[in-house]
Amino acid sequence: MAWSGFDPKKLTARFEKFIVRTPTCWFLKTKPNKRGYSRMSICNRRYYAHRVYYELIKGKIPIGLMLDHLCRNRRCVNPDHLEPVTIKENVMRGESPPATNDRKTQCSKGHPFDSVNTYYRPNFPNQRFCKRCTYEKNKIYRRRRIERRKENTQS
Repeated sequence: MAWSGFDPKKLTARFEKFIVRTPTCWFLKTKPNKRGYSRMSICNRRYYAHRVYYELIKGKIPIGLMLDHLCRNRRCVNPDHLEPVTIKENVMRGESPPATNDRKTQCSKGHPFDSVNTYYRPNFPNQRFCKRCTYEKNKIYRRRRIERRKENTQS
């Protein structure tokens, strides 16, 4: 990173001037960006403050990992609230539709999502379907199709 040429003690001291510590999270006095993250400038370049402070205090973020805010507060720069995780794990810990669907243990009708009752489409391995519900839908579809054929042959 661009701050690697700087004296870490001086950069940490500069950083500390802008930190406001609350009983839970630590924030910068700066205004967050549109996505809610605090940023700071070093050598006329803007960096995410939580990443800079984490690397100053705890060390390098491993390649291929990103920082997850355990406190769910994007402005927080407290290194104890940050954990390096994979992108997938970070997304699945969040509140996005894929994450909430992944945490579901049963379908909308109450059937369990287990190894016996769950079907994954070959083309879409991340989509799961309830086998019982699919069977019931297909049963209704076949019944209606047979009834339509009978109606068409009678008229």
